[in-house]
Amino acid sequence: MNIKKSFYIVSFLGFIGLNHLSAQINPFQKEVTKFTNPIIWADAPDLSITRNGDDFYLISTTMHLMPGAPVMHSKDLVHWEMSGYVFNTLNDNSKYDLMDGTVYGRGQWASSIRYHKGKYYVLFSPNDEPFKSYFFVTDNPEKGNWKLITRTKHFHDASLFFDDDDRVYVFTSNKVFELSPDFKNIVGNQNGTEIFQKDASETGLLEGNQIIKKDGKYYMMMISWPRNEKRRQVVYRADKITGPYEKKVVLEDNFLGFSYAGQGALIDDKNGNWYSLIFQDRNGVGRVPVLLPVKWENDWPVLGDNGKVPLHGEVPLPPFKPKNHLIESDDFSAKKMKIQWQWNHNPVNEAWSLSERKGFLRLKTSRIVSNLYAAPNTLTQRMEGPKSSGIVALDLKGMKDGDVAGFSAFNGDSGILSVVKEGGKKFIVFSSASVSLDNKTKAITDVKMEEKKRIPLNSDKVFLRIDADFNLGKDLADFYYSTDQKNWTEMAKDYKMIFDYRRFFMGSKFAIFNYATKASGGFVDVDFFDFKRKN
Repeated sequence: MNIKKSFYIVSFLGFIGLNHLSAQINPFQKEVTKFTNPIIWADAPDLSITRNGDDFYLISTTMHLMPGAPVMHSKDLVHWEMSGYVFNTLNDNSKYDLMDGTVYGRGQWASSIRYHKGKYYVLFSPNDEPFKSYFFVTDNPEKGNWKLITRTKHFHDASLFFDDDDRVYVFTSNKVFELSPDFKNIVGNQNGTEIFQKDASETGLLEGNQIIKKDGKYYMMMISWPRNEKRRQVVYRADKITGPYEKKVVLEDNFLGFSYAGQGALIDDKNGNWYSLIFQDRNGVGRVPVLLPVKWENDWPVLGDNGKVPLHGEVPLPPFKPKNHLIESDDFSAKKMKIQWQWNHNPVNEAWSLSERKGFLRLKTSRIVSNLYAAPNTLTQRMEGPKSSGIVALDLKGMKDGDVAGFSAFNGDSGILSVVKEGGKKFIVFSSASVSLDNKTKAITDVKMEEKKRIPLNSDKVFLRIDADFNLGKDLADFYYSTDQKNWTEMAKDYKMIFDYRRFFMGSKFAIFNYATKASGGFVDVDFFDFKRKN
């Protein structure tokens, strides 16, 4: 072989070898998704997550909002879209209809979502009479069609679990219940089996159980909140489902100066990488999810930066492009309500329409009430941090005397920007309102209303705007109105939004409303809701 030919052969083989090697070690060929915490700067508490192949499904709590039990979907754990809701309404008693009381801060509480052998299951327990649990199933969360399997005794903050032998269990705090395969009966001890006792350091709240199994060991993630101490995340580990269990504190962090993070779940991806989703109280905006990569050391999960929440990170999965967002604008031109909207309590379906006036949402009054907290058909979406703005456009020609319509930063304490019709005249009014609820029935016992500003309105069309700032130490909302969407008049500045677990137990919501104080039958037409995120 001549030298020239030999050189070309060696060079060619070397080229192949180097390219084969670079294909094996080239880090740029692996897509990653970068993230900044919180991954969702909006109210999405009580996180439970499951996976089927590439698809992650996350469920959260929305209590008195309908439809309820929101299910979110992602392929990278960072970008999430709304898939649907497990139920449209709850009808356990008339309080869900805002009759004979309310279910503010109750209704659907912490849920558990699990994928098992081609089906998705959800367990949740309404924190209200009758105290029983719901079990739902579907073949595909994207299509919805959740079917109620059965109702059992009440399981507080429960985690549904399918073991390797297909036996079905429910975990609550420090107890485990085995269920029959059809979920309808408890097998064995009807009061559950106690699997551990609190140690001396656990003097307070210990709940939010979410269980996984890894390499033959059982791991229960729980929030721990010893009295007069910091909230933290703990893991209980055992080789057998009934124990004995040993405990380890895995997270104790007041990330970025907000409240100490706690309560969440562990999840793996199809490549064997592990993660944790935990929520953090962020005052007026609610409880927001943060994402933590997880390492395993000595068969214990190590969350984030050695038990601290990272501000930035990467997920070794390709970026996912969601088909929608958790909060969205709406021009009400579709035949169905956008998936992001939820009613406050069960809606009166005869009193709203997307078809009576094409391109508008018509909100009709159907009941005489004295305040926003008792008003049916208040439509809500989450507010979002660090800053966000919402504008709603209203056509007021259908209002009757005594009607009150408008836009609110809605919570137990609400900033309310209203159009009030009195004596044939319309006024723009800003009021603050604070509701008091009976601890047992959640009936409205008092509403403290304080009118701050009133301006005559000589137009049948009005634009109402709320600008919100949820940065640390802020939780402030500014309120404006306009008749041309160009020139804005300030109605209130720096209204303080408050999170109160004793009443609503959720973050502030954008709320569009229309209610009657004198006679039903009036209506307003909502032209659009325009939402903008701001940094």
